[in-house]
Amino acid sequence: MRGSLPENVDPAGAQSHRAALTNRTSFLLRRNCTAAIAHRKTGPLVQDARQSGRSKVKSVVALMLTFSAAIVDIVGYIAVYHWFVAHMTGDTVHLGHQLATGKWGEAEKGATVIGSFILGSIIGRAVIEAGARRRQRAIASVTLIAEAALIVAFICIRSFVVRSQETPPATLLVLLALLAAAMGLQTATLTKIGPLTIHTTFVTGMLNKFAEAISEWFFWLYDQRQSGNPLRGSSRHPAFRNAGFMVLIWVSYMFGSVTGTWTYSHWSVLVLYLPVTVLMISAAIDHWRPLALEEEKEQTRI
Repeated sequence: MRGSLPENVDPAGAQSHRAALTNRTSFLLRRNCTAAIAHRKTGPLVQDARQSGRSKVKSVVALMLTFSAAIVDIVGYIAVYHWFVAHMTGDTVHLGHQLATGKWGEAEKGATVIGSFILGSIIGRAVIEAGARRRQRAIASVTLIAEAALIVAFICIRSFVVRSQETPPATLLVLLALLAAAMGLQTATLTKIGPLTIHTTFVTGMLNKFAEAISEWFFWLYDQRQSGNPLRGSSRHPAFRNAGFMVLIWVSYMFGSVTGTWTYSHWSVLVLYLPVTVLMISAAIDHWRPLALEEEKEQTRI
């Protein structure tokens, strides 16, 4: 049997051997326990550091995508029919108005925009779901590249096909559909930064989240009034930081709209190559730091 002694070993030697085995066993147990404790302490720290780094990268990408979405939205509004391709709330109101007044041609445009946006969102979520099931980490690059392809198709059709006012209405509806579907894809691609839900194609929800975060922060300040300096630690409070990020989202969208309006007057729809460039950079970043991990985890829990 393992650990047994030969018969010719004297009792004193046997006792010494057992003591050696006991000491070695105690040493191994202490070493394993120490390693387990060290892993238990450092493991979460490493994971938190990685999560923090990923969140910072996703925050930068979210601002970039918000900026580019505003350019697409305003250029689509100026270039085609004066319909927004990312603002479904306003488009729904316009659609209802056109239906009530019997302007069926205008209603057709609104239905095209809304339907294409929904279709793009469905496809985007389906791609994220497929990535989750296949455990594909860089899945966001697929939807981002597809979005870029739709915008490039819009540029080509608008630049080389649409050359006069006699362009068939069906062709212009295709242009609206391309941009709206692109915005739908982007909406479904990046929706989480840690526990924070975000949108990069419209800002109504972001302004609401800003109001919620500011309200939470104000109540926190009220609770801290006994400390003598309630502003201490505000910059580290999650609600305060979330509110600041919501402001950045809004500013990025506004800046994108200003940029799109000004550059369209100089370069027409060719300005949309700027959002295409942003999308390709974001797709490259996705291979370095996957952007849709939270979305995939959310899908696997459904």
